[in-house]
Amino acid sequence: MRFTFLRFLFISLFSTVLCFAQNPITTDLNWKAGKLEIHKVEIDSLELILRDYQKSMELDSLWKSQLTDQNFSQHLENVIKDSLNQNSIITEIPTALLKARLAALNAKTPFNIEYNESLESVIGYFLRREKEGTERLMGLSEFYFPMFEAAFDRHDVPLEMKYLALVESALNPRAKSRVGATGLWQFMYSTAKMYDLDVSSYVDERMDPVASTEAAAKYLKRLYIMFGDWDLALAAYNSGMGNVSKAIRRSGGETNYWKLRRYLPRETAGYVPSFQAMLYIHEYAEEHGFQPQRPRSTYYGTDTLKVKQRITLDQIAEVTQTNKELLEFLNPSYKLGIIPFEKDKSYYVRLPYEKAGLFAANEDMIYGYSEKLAAIAKEPEPKYIKAEDKISYKVKSGDYLGRIAEKYSVGVSQIKAWNNLNGTNLNIGQKLVIYPKNMDAVVDSNSKTDNSSKRDTEFYNVKPGDSLWTISKKYPGLSVEDLKKLNKLKSNRLQPGMKLKVSKG
Repeated sequence: MRFTFLRFLFISLFSTVLCFAQNPITTDLNWKAGKLEIHKVEIDSLELILRDYQKSMELDSLWKSQLTDQNFSQHLENVIKDSLNQNSIITEIPTALLKARLAALNAKTPFNIEYNESLESVIGYFLRREKEGTERLMGLSEFYFPMFEAAFDRHDVPLEMKYLALVESALNPRAKSRVGATGLWQFMYSTAKMYDLDVSSYVDERMDPVASTEAAAKYLKRLYIMFGDWDLALAAYNSGMGNVSKAIRRSGGETNYWKLRRYLPRETAGYVPSFQAMLYIHEYAEEHGFQPQRPRSTYYGTDTLKVKQRITLDQIAEVTQTNKELLEFLNPSYKLGIIPFEKDKSYYVRLPYEKAGLFAANEDMIYGYSEKLAAIAKEPEPKYIKAEDKISYKVKSGDYLGRIAEKYSVGVSQIKAWNNLNGTNLNIGQKLVIYPKNMDAVVDSNSKTDNSSKRDTEFYNVKPGDSLWTISKKYPGLSVEDLKKLNKLKSNRLQPGMKLKVSKG
């Protein structure tokens, strides 16, 4: 009942604010010296209505500095990586008490949380060495966690999975690993395309908190369906489905993470303990004396608006009087600070509530200002280039993996993984599947390609025991989702004798 009343009160208040904003007596936008100026008529009643609203919803300067502190985000990423490499046991809590608390967490979560020296060491590491940093991370988590929980709830993923983003990126939406994994959830390019995340010269939705969280929820659910265990889903998220399947075989069929852990890659062996340590520390923060600074605004203290034409974050910051660093933090997926416009694609800008109302009320005038600035700009705009899901590269004389990887800004190990290559030897005429990150290289290659390079459509006859998964493994770069799209399949069910298209032709 209390929630319903508060929601009604907020909606009523926000509607009142918009009414004032849309009233020409209240807000007037004028052109002066080539700039857009916003004048607000001082109306006592409006100021009284807005006073408490702004106090409760605006991000104060100290909190904004914490949200946008990229150096601190990088520090936290390094701290978490350091904790994974700990070999010595660090004890900051009596072992008997830790065992009791872990047993309580095990009873109320779907994860297999049991005491072991590795987990104790990671927990002790954070309690002893990184209390201040962990407090800041806890404060930052309050901005993101409501949105994470909403997405996981929609897809029946345990809400505790929100702690995975702490391990993956230290909640830095612009985080990028040495192998190219990007965003809060550290998606590789190929995985991002599987879940329809847009990557172009202007936009990288792996860095979009809402879009990438939706993709992470779907991916985690898929991994759980495959392995039937959330700990193994976590391990597969880090090292890939193949490594987890291999570990199960090598362990003689074990499906308990702690029993097959020694068969997993070294990084993954420390990955789940790090996740469980984050879960423990946040669940028992008060008992350990953590006092995180709480934000005045959560992610739901902001709103999104669909843009109707190309506009820059600089222009939005100026006309809405929004701190530019905050605006970039709220819209991290726009790599060049430009929100593009495509006829069949929707792009959004996220703003604090009070700024969103101002933008919505004066949208046409703001776009006019944007066009005026674009007309007088001397520098040419960057070319908008959209990458294909994947390309087929034909090996030429003199090619080697390092040269091809450099051309498309990917790693040699990635090309080997996409094409199931055991070594580095290549044959002239060999075709490689590549998920490029260098958009200019793709355009250049496409401009030199003639019809003779197009391959005929390939088909596969389904045999008894086949599944979409086993068939996709026979064709490098082809995913289950690709097969379903190519053949317009609504389910994963197959019948022997079916003919499936396995290339786009």
